[in-house]
Amino acid sequence: MSGGSAAIAFLVAIVTNYVTAQPPEWAENTVLVWSAFGALAVVSLGLLFWERRLAAGAPDGGVRPVPLGRIAVGGHSMNPPAVSARVRGREAELERIGTLVQGPGGGMVVVCGAGGLGKTTLAAEAAARARAEGRVVVWIRWRDDPAQLGQDLAQAAHILGLPESRLEEARTGRVSLVDAVWEHLATVKGWLIVVDNVDTPSLVGPGSGPPAAYRGWLRPHGAGVLLVTSRDTSPQTWGPDAGLLHLQPLADDAGGAVLLDAAPHAGTEAEAEALAVRLGGLPLGLNAAGTYLSVPTSRHRTFSAYQHALEAEFADLLGAEHPGAAADPEAARRVVRHTWDLSLDQLHQDGYTLARPVLQLLALLEPAAVPRSLMTPELVTDATGLPATAAGVDAALAGLHQYGLLHTPGTAGPGDGVPSVNQLQLHRLVREVTAHTLTRPEPTDTWLTAIDDHLAQAVDVVTGMPGRTGWPTARLLAPHLPAHLDRSTQRGLTSAVGTLDSLAGALGAAGAASEELLLRRHVLDAETRVLGPGHPDTLASRNNLANALNRLGEHQQAADLHRQNLTDRERDLGPGHPNTLASRNNLANVLDELGEHQQAADLHRQNLTDRERDLGPDHPNTLSSRNNLATAQARLAEVGRRRWWQLPRRR
Repeated sequence: MSGGSAAIAFLVAIVTNYVTAQPPEWAENTVLVWSAFGALAVVSLGLLFWERRLAAGAPDGGVRPVPLGRIAVGGHSMNPPAVSARVRGREAELERIGTLVQGPGGGMVVVCGAGGLGKTTLAAEAAARARAEGRVVVWIRWRDDPAQLGQDLAQAAHILGLPESRLEEARTGRVSLVDAVWEHLATVKGWLIVVDNVDTPSLVGPGSGPPAAYRGWLRPHGAGVLLVTSRDTSPQTWGPDAGLLHLQPLADDAGGAVLLDAAPHAGTEAEAEALAVRLGGLPLGLNAAGTYLSVPTSRHRTFSAYQHALEAEFADLLGAEHPGAAADPEAARRVVRHTWDLSLDQLHQDGYTLARPVLQLLALLEPAAVPRSLMTPELVTDATGLPATAAGVDAALAGLHQYGLLHTPGTAGPGDGVPSVNQLQLHRLVREVTAHTLTRPEPTDTWLTAIDDHLAQAVDVVTGMPGRTGWPTARLLAPHLPAHLDRSTQRGLTSAVGTLDSLAGALGAAGAASEELLLRRHVLDAETRVLGPGHPDTLASRNNLANALNRLGEHQQAADLHRQNLTDRERDLGPGHPNTLASRNNLANVLDELGEHQQAADLHRQNLTDRERDLGPDHPNTLSSRNNLATAQARLAEVGRRRWWQLPRRR
């Protein structure tokens, strides 16, 4: 029996004996007896309450007491940060938050997205508007400490009228603090509580339950509005009752306005918008550029000069080290060079060990969508030397997407029964900063070699697919192949050219003329530079480019290239060589498209004469030349008839 229970039992026994037994002489003094009874009762009750308090603090039962200080006196400011400049391009998000704040109910909204998108700025603007409308606004900064968050939310609830007696119950363990806080917040209207930078929601607590269970510190059940900012964009993290505002980069005009707000004399609206496009509409990058341009001693004072300098001085302007960023997450958030390292570090701690190398591999590709099929475990292992599985790569991509570092623009496919393909894309500055911060020359050289090998393998797979099944992937691969060719040495040029020619052929069949043209033009430039303008391979590539231009309707450019080829081949091979005749035929066909029917007919006639002499009158090539000549003559005759009918008639 415990001490408190024993004392009470002893007291009961004394009373019973006193009533039922023959009392001693001293017991006839009633004042003395009842005083003793009272003292024993107080001691017994005290022992009982002390016993219960100890039991409440025991690890195996009861509600734990909370070590709360004087809640009403906080150790740090709970006021929202001031917004130093007008918030641009977030009108829809601010309206949605404002509607929730002004509405009759409450709720929870999560402003989420990658680092640098201005989540804190948006929340601060929403807080300023709510305060101007008479709402009570409390700002809490998440510090990766659930106990501190509990203290801060308890203080917020106390500001909103949670009585000291209720907090005392939490102190003594008679009630759960988190329940006491939210029971009170459910009864009070007209408040906005912001919890900023909750980038580790799994740590919020109390306990190990997920935030989506709504039993922890973050709940959507208040009569006011709880606004959370986070890099975690997953609906599964926040649950079905939380409204997610997934921020995207600013539109071009809004990005230009941000720059003009910061540096109004740095150029025109069009120049500011062009720089905003170059910076990908990322508010952190826009603010960095605007701040730089607003300083009178900066070397570059205009939007155009800054944009031009980015190509040569990216490391100094946006990719520079920051001395305090490594040790201070708040400093890292304000520097483009470091802002995404916070997310990558967290992903690594959460077990997504391939997230950083996968992001780095994607950053070494071009700033265009990448087919998901390219990012294989074999590529990761060949590039990094790390063991990779399909499940590990899937998890890494999912983690990058969850933290807003990876965009999935949907599926690519022309429809009409052609299968679509999943694609991956990085924000331009995420890609550029990540690529810049890779250690050089290693691991970049090894990684690029692996990328080139796997690009070539991907083209082989796509061009070997039956029918139209490989067309969507072919279009996604196209932007990444020019760099693949540029990285090839002269020894490997033939193989790389073959890869580009193979994919260009598939693109031509798919009707993707612009993508085909990109590859054809790049092959010609590379061969002209490496092999020379008169090399047979260069002439073949010039012919392919001319044909692609002709299919796009660029007949004059096609004619110029075919004429150059004809001149070179007549000089080097002679007028009757089959390759010369092919160039003469192609030039004639393009001239026919340009309306130069007489020149086209003359060239076809020359080809017919040469082929009849060398191949005979019935050879297929001879018949083709005869047909082409007849077509050109028919068109020439048609033009003549139209001109005759248009002549003025004599009376």
